Amino acid sequence: MITLSRFRRIEAAVVRAGHGEDVQWAEQIGQPADAREFAGIAINVVCNSGMKFSIAREIFGRCMAALEQSGSVRGVFGHPGKAQAIEVIWSERQCLFDQFHAAEDKLAFCEALPWVGPITKYHLAKDLGLDVAKPDVHLARLARRDRISVQRMCSRLARQANLRVATVDTILWRACATGILDSDRYDGEGWLAAFRGHPIVNH
Repeated sequence: MITLSRFRRIEAAVVRAGHGEDVQWAEQIGQPADAREFAGIAINVVCNSGMKFSIAREIFGRCMAALEQSGSVRGVFGHPGKAQAIEVIWSERQCLFDQFHAAEDKLAFCEALPWVGPITKYHLAKDLGLDVAKPDVHLARLARRDRISVQRMCSRLARQANLRVATVDTILWRACATGILDSDRYDGEGWLAAFRGHPIVNH
């Protein structure tokens, strides 16, 4: 089980690895101030869906530049489904921004956006300032080993560590994504195996 003590070791390793700004960002993120910011966040999530972050970041930059110029991304993004979703979000950004603020169930609202699904909605909601965790493959493995849902796991650790749920999500995801914590080994073999080869205290 990922206890508070173990989580603090993971957090310290993430910060030592140079990702302290990610932790600060997750603690301070708020809801978008205007329709353009809302659209940019949603479009970034669409770009990242199923892609490596480094590749998605370049595509996102090209898409935003193209949208500002012509309102279309067809010339810079070859994925027709995502391109259409991006253009819809951009063209309807003010209406969608207003609907987001008015929505009682903001998670359901996020899932209703084009190219946003039952997992991606948590990514979008988190980036829009909601205090949730995204049950991606890494966090799902950690939670499965602990026989708990991702939301409950992150909520428990957030209460114990006095952090946002989104911050716990960010710390655990970054640890897994950078190889500090091996989520597959943790799922299959437990805590001691998860840090094999990494200089973190294994108890």
